[in-house]
Amino acid sequence: MPKLLIVGGRVLDPSTGLDKAGDVAVEDGVIRAIGPKLERPSGVRVVDAEGCLVTPGLIDPHVHLREPGNERAETLATGTRAAVEGGFTSVACMPNTTPCLDNDTMVRYIDARGRETGHCRVFSVAAVTKGRRGEELAEIELMAAAGAVGFSDDGDCVASAGMQQRAFVAIKPTGRAMMQHCQEATLTNGGVMNAGEVATRLGLGGWPRAAEEIIIERDVSLNRGIGCRYHVQHLSSGGSVEIVRRARKEGLPVTAEASPHHLLLTCDLIETLNGGYDTRLKMNPPLRDRHDIEAIRLGVADGTISVLGTDHAPHTQESKDVPFDSASFGIIGLETALALYVKALVSEAVIGWPRLIELMTIEPARLCGLDALGIGSLRVGGPADITVIDPDAEWTISREGFAGQSANSPFVGWTVKGRAIATVVKGRVQMERRSAVVA
Repeated sequence: MPKLLIVGGRVLDPSTGLDKAGDVAVEDGVIRAIGPKLERPSGVRVVDAEGCLVTPGLIDPHVHLREPGNERAETLATGTRAAVEGGFTSVACMPNTTPCLDNDTMVRYIDARGRETGHCRVFSVAAVTKGRRGEELAEIELMAAAGAVGFSDDGDCVASAGMQQRAFVAIKPTGRAMMQHCQEATLTNGGVMNAGEVATRLGLGGWPRAAEEIIIERDVSLNRGIGCRYHVQHLSSGGSVEIVRRARKEGLPVTAEASPHHLLLTCDLIETLNGGYDTRLKMNPPLRDRHDIEAIRLGVADGTISVLGTDHAPHTQESKDVPFDSASFGIIGLETALALYVKALVSEAVIGWPRLIELMTIEPARLCGLDALGIGSLRVGGPADITVIDPDAEWTISREGFAGQSANSPFVGWTVKGRAIATVVKGRVQMERRSAVVA
């Protein structure tokens, strides 16, 4: 007998082409049935999905949960609470913690802590080099065996071309992706925002697009004869989109992701928002210009960019309440991502809802190898990770409404449309905004 029944929604699964009205029955963490007007036995919990999309659980392949080492900004418990509030059932956390996630013991630690305290599934993206220092390869094979779903020195780029080539050779046999933070550091020393007229007027150090583009060009060239899966994180430059587009047309195993802020915000806001120098707009990579946004949106539309990732980066208030030059880089994103993607992509007719769900479910699942576990799909017999989305729900982003531990977001005060109203992880309702009933 099902323990949970989601009724009356539009069941949408891009991985199988499913798109029809129906119900979803769940029991023991597994999807037991999908179909119209399923039987409602007594005692079953019913989630009303009338007017809503019922989709595979959303997946974020790029988050910072700050544990261990910076629990004042976020923990696995608070970060995953933010995730389920935003409709995410799986997240992949980055390795720039203290200590660094650079060995199999740390991968197993994150797995255990996620199971113990997490509200959703937590996977590890492990470091490429020991301590993320770029000097010595980390234990790639051992970490893959322990469950790492990808490799990145995120927060830093693998600066040495020789080390990056060795990393490609080491990572390829694992089947995991090398996820690169594309930043040529010698071009960004002192850089805190996009290089250009606004930076000059504000007296702030500039961060050129070339710092990102050079690394992508280098890595594509290094990897051409190796064939490791290669993923460009948080792409910000229109020129980067074209480099990725060319590589994909060549048939190379290259993917790329876009984040909400790089789809919506421009660097000129640093001069105008709240009188200027608002540190909530300080990000890595930095906000660019309108033509970069248009190029990234086009990249999403034509399939060059196949993954959406928030780069959820929580920080304490005191680390942002300092001069712009000294403030921490980053923005939270888990709770606001869905509505912001809707605003940037669906409302602007860049893509429709089915493709948006694809970019947030099966595509990141494939990137992280989670599709082999059935994650990213709605299939009878598969894991019951499900998100129910009201596409018409209007709401205002508020600081007080954040479930995570930090509130560093420039989107506070925005009125947006589209929101998860229920998040089901392993068959359990972890978040619900509509009152459930018992049949």
